[in-house]
Amino acid sequence: MTKTTTRLLSLDAFRGFTVAAMLLVNNPGDWEHLYAPLDHAAWNGWTFTDWIFPFFVFISGISMTMSLGRRAALGDNKQALLMQTIRRGLTIVVIGLLLNLFPHFNFSTVRIPGVLQRLGLCTILTAPLVLYFSWRQQIGWIVGLLAVYAVAMLNASVPDAAGVLHTGSLAKGEDLGAFIDRSLLGGHLWVQAKTWDPEGLMSTLPAVASQLFGVLVGHWLAAKNRQPNEKATWLLVAGLALLWLGQIGDAWLMPINKNLWTPSYAVFMAGWGCIVFGVFYWLLDAMPLPLARERVARWMKPFVVFGMNALFIFALSGLIGRILILVKFDSGLTLKGMLFEPIHASSLAPVNASLVFAIGFVGVMYAIAWVMWKKRWFVKV
Repeated sequence: MTKTTTRLLSLDAFRGFTVAAMLLVNNPGDWEHLYAPLDHAAWNGWTFTDWIFPFFVFISGISMTMSLGRRAALGDNKQALLMQTIRRGLTIVVIGLLLNLFPHFNFSTVRIPGVLQRLGLCTILTAPLVLYFSWRQQIGWIVGLLAVYAVAMLNASVPDAAGVLHTGSLAKGEDLGAFIDRSLLGGHLWVQAKTWDPEGLMSTLPAVASQLFGVLVGHWLAAKNRQPNEKATWLLVAGLALLWLGQIGDAWLMPINKNLWTPSYAVFMAGWGCIVFGVFYWLLDAMPLPLARERVARWMKPFVVFGMNALFIFALSGLIGRILILVKFDSGLTLKGMLFEPIHASSLAPVNASLVFAIGFVGVMYAIAWVMWKKRWFVKV
């Protein structure tokens, strides 16, 4: 545990909003009854839920510029900073693997990819780009990563799981990324798909581009010759431009698809990241009305509380979610089933009962986050 330091309030609130959204969509009472925005798009397209993962990656990019990039600019040894960041990324990967292993720790079938694994890998791959390249060169890396991914995915001829050859197919399990995952990680992929994985190796390339979009936002926030309200305005303008580019990519290049993390998805979600974060930034850091900013800060405090221990709450929620399913009673009900049964038996419609359970889960996790915040316990990796 370490003591807190001065932080950008809007970034903590944005991070906390993303954590709260993740808790909400990951923990319904009944997966068969969901409001459409609280579930991923079936394949192509997007929903509110498809905001969440790229927002985490985007936020990580902003944070890297504000910490890693700033320390490098102040003269800290770049090699030491790189090694420190690689260790942090590897730690995040290990935490993700441990969550996948829990509770049976069956190494022969464990899913190797995952959300935390991708976050850790993106951190490792993005670190040298932050330390050794300028913001203009980072734009070049974004374009290059997205171009390489698109060219490879649309032109490679690979067999699917049944051995049928496909060229440039973006259907489930028929793309180059799925082929690479089966070849290198066979038997260790997402259990619901088995022949492909939404956090596979190939799609890490555009995910790094998503993180670099956040890095660029960090550079913009650090600009000393710009006023905060100007920064907020241009974040919104940049967001709208990226939404437009993402839609063009969806129509002309590759569809918006979270599972494949297509270039159109990376650009489109970077646009939403700029807009949503831009709103938080204007309300909490840039609005030229101090009293109004203070009032908004009070309203946003739950998000800030979540954001101060985001990684810990993320990992803890995954652990608790598994325990709720693993603990079973003589009646055959799991612990989750027992907790959900009174809500399910109420007069609420099934979709509303499922949502109430999810909101309750968010409330319990907030209580934990609030106690940690109150005691000034901040878990760092």
